[in-house]
Amino acid sequence: MSSPSYRGRFAPSPTGPLHPGSLLAAFGSWLLARHARGQWIVRIEDIDPPRTVPGAAEHQLATLEAFGLVSDLPVQYQSQRDALYLRALDQLLEGGKAFACHCSRTDLASRGGVHQRCTPHAHRAHPAVRLRVAPGAVVKFDDGLQGQVIQDVHAEVGDFVLKRADGFWAYQLAVVVDDAEQGITDIVRGADLLDSTPRQILLQQALALPTPRYLHLPLLRDTEGNKLSKSMAALPVDASDPLPALRRAWRSLGQPDAALANATRVAEALELAVCHFDPAMLQATPDDAAPPADAVHA
Repeated sequence: MSSPSYRGRFAPSPTGPLHPGSLLAAFGSWLLARHARGQWIVRIEDIDPPRTVPGAAEHQLATLEAFGLVSDLPVQYQSQRDALYLRALDQLLEGGKAFACHCSRTDLASRGGVHQRCTPHAHRAHPAVRLRVAPGAVVKFDDGLQGQVIQDVHAEVGDFVLKRADGFWAYQLAVVVDDAEQGITDIVRGADLLDSTPRQILLQQALALPTPRYLHLPLLRDTEGNKLSKSMAALPVDASDPLPALRRAWRSLGQPDAALANATRVAEALELAVCHFDPAMLQATPDDAAPPADAVHA
């Protein structure tokens, strides 16, 4: 089943139960890994304690299991990987590629939050640490579904945070270190993270790490075009009755309804999905909007 040429992952943050958009990302990444006869692993991205909901990680894993989406390797938790992040940060600092930043959000407000040079109004006892992004740092990559992406990271993002002033690790550093350490070859996730990818590629280059292949799946939206996410507009998926949500995610991935129509059990639906899944039918945007919030469980 496994192949060293393909290892994908699903990496939720434990800030609440899984919603339909989370399921779409999990199912899509799982299907692409199975199609490639590769591995699919789960990582819990719990490096932001103020946003972490107690018990959410366990609930998310139980929900994934109810949908038959079980990690091929032991689940990893970012909260247990501080030593890896510290080693990477030290490497960047020692090489002059990162620096301590005393700027506050107020300091950056006049520049639209884009940090391109340090002009703090006060010295902070616990500064943030940022990656030094040089002028002309333009990143280009070919997304597996969204096509070519070009971003001038210096102009549009600036020097971005690796470790926050409150002492917590920033997402960009943790995800890059984890993907490399876990041997991730293919990152399949929602299109809301497309804008973060150039930063991650720049950081991979700074750390001399390999760059995985990327594919960003369409975002689920309600009938008014609003993104379904962890908000009141997106109720959790119903783990007690997984087939309807699984079929909807399958349809949102551009796959034919008929393929799963006769499945009566999750295991049967997944077996049929692996047999009939066609990556060429994936769409950059979904054909249909999601149902109203009160019908997401249906």
